[in-house]
Amino acid sequence: MSLTGLNNKRILLVDDEVDLLNLLETVLKKDGFHKIDKATTGQEGLQLCENNKPDVIILDIMLPDMEGYEVCQRMRKITYAPIIFLSAKSEEIDKLLGLGIGGDDYVTKPFSTKEVVFRIKAQLRRNSYLVQSGVEDDKIEFGDVMIFPNKGEVRKRDRLISMTAKELQLLIYLASHPNQIFSKSKICEAVWGEDEIGMDNTIMVHIRRLREKIEEDPSKPKWIVTVKGLGYKLQVRGSQS
Repeated sequence: MSLTGLNNKRILLVDDEVDLLNLLETVLKKDGFHKIDKATTGQEGLQLCENNKPDVIILDIMLPDMEGYEVCQRMRKITYAPIIFLSAKSEEIDKLLGLGIGGDDYVTKPFSTKEVVFRIKAQLRRNSYLVQSGVEDDKIEFGDVMIFPNKGEVRKRDRLISMTAKELQLLIYLASHPNQIFSKSKICEAVWGEDEIGMDNTIMVHIRRLREKIEEDPSKPKWIVTVKGLGYKLQVRGSQS
C-alpha cells in the first residue's frame, strides 16, 4: 500500500492509557498515517466513530466507562470498519469472544507497536480486496441474499444484515466463487492474509456467524456448507464452479 494511500486512511485509537495512545500515534505517523483520532473512553470512541468514519479502529477491552466488547457491538451498528482489539487477556476464550461479537483481530498486551502497525496495514489490504479482486459488480446475489461489495452491504429479503469487515470479506470471497471448495489454508491466505497456523477456531467462528446471519437454519446450512476433509463452499445450485 502506497504512502499516499496511507495518508487517506483514518485510524481511530481507543484506550485509556494516554501514553500508549501517544506512542501509537507517533509510530503510525512515522509509517505514513496522518489522520488519527484518539479517545480515552468508550463513549468518546463511539462519538468519533460516528462523526469521523474511521477506516480501522484500535479498541482496548478495558475502558473506564464500558467494556470494549460493548463498544464494539455498538460500533457495529454504525460502521463496517475493521476493529482490532487490544487486551491483556490472552486466553483463547477471550479472543474468540472478541471475534464473535464483531472484532476482526486481537492483539495481546504487551505488544510491539510495529506489530499493531502491521496488523492495521493487513486489515487495509484485506479491505482493498473487496474492490480489487474481480468482485467489482454492483451486486452478488444468491437466494434471497444480496451483497453490494462497493457499498459494504449485505441484505436478506431487503433487510440490512450487520456484519464485521472480516465476515463481509469472507462472504464476498465465497459468493464470488460459487460451488468452489476452499481449504482453511486458502481462506486464511485470501481473507486474513496469513497462514493457517492457529487460525482454525477463528475460521470456524466466522463461518458460524455467517450462517447465523444468512441461513434459515444455521444448524442445517443451505448455502455455506462444510465439505468434510476439504473445507467450505458457498453452494448455489445451477452455478458453475
